Amino acid sequence: MFNPDIIHILLVDDHPLVRDGLRARLETVPNFAVVAEAACAEQALEHAARRNIHLVLMDINLGGMSGIELTAQLTASYPEVAVLILSMHDKAEYVRQAIQAGARGYVLKDAPATDIISAIYTVMSGGNYYSEGLSQQWAPASLLTPREKEILQRIATGKSNKHIARDLGLSFRTVETHRWNIKRKLGIEGQADLIRFALEQTVAN
Repeated sequence: MFNPDIIHILLVDDHPLVRDGLRARLETVPNFAVVAEAACAEQALEHAARRNIHLVLMDINLGGMSGIELTAQLTASYPEVAVLILSMHDKAEYVRQAIQAGARGYVLKDAPATDIISAIYTVMSGGNYYSEGLSQQWAPASLLTPREKEILQRIATGKSNKHIARDLGLSFRTVETHRWNIKRKLGIEGQADLIRFALEQTVAN
């Protein structure tokens, strides 16, 4: 878990006025520092390569490459950098695509500034954050791969990583990695919460 004293933020939005407003609001928080701004994917990638960025606050609508495509590229090249989507789109499909691309949260642009601040703290503490109401519009389990769903089903029965590995013909380390990815995608930290979610999915299906 990474929790720097000063969180270095990159703003990515093609509207200068939006970036100005975000910068002004974020810089009222003592341990937030907006160290760079980008209007397009090319600028964002340049900043990511040259600067020490902790978090990217990302719009979806950009000229050329979309914010979701850019998120996928950033998280692949800089896995230590957290991406938080800030968008006016509240459709479930956008949320799914963003999280599948590697975003750790999704906040609506009409949300209060306090929500954005809370989202940044949550994401930088290793969690996931979604604006109120978004989580009711889509099923978190839909983010999982078929293999992750197989493992989740076995978690619901109380099987250990060792037993799951044997059932599926996988290595113990591979099952551990899948379990970690499941928890990350679902925003779940504790083992008990993971088992509870797995059981709920079994009942629902």
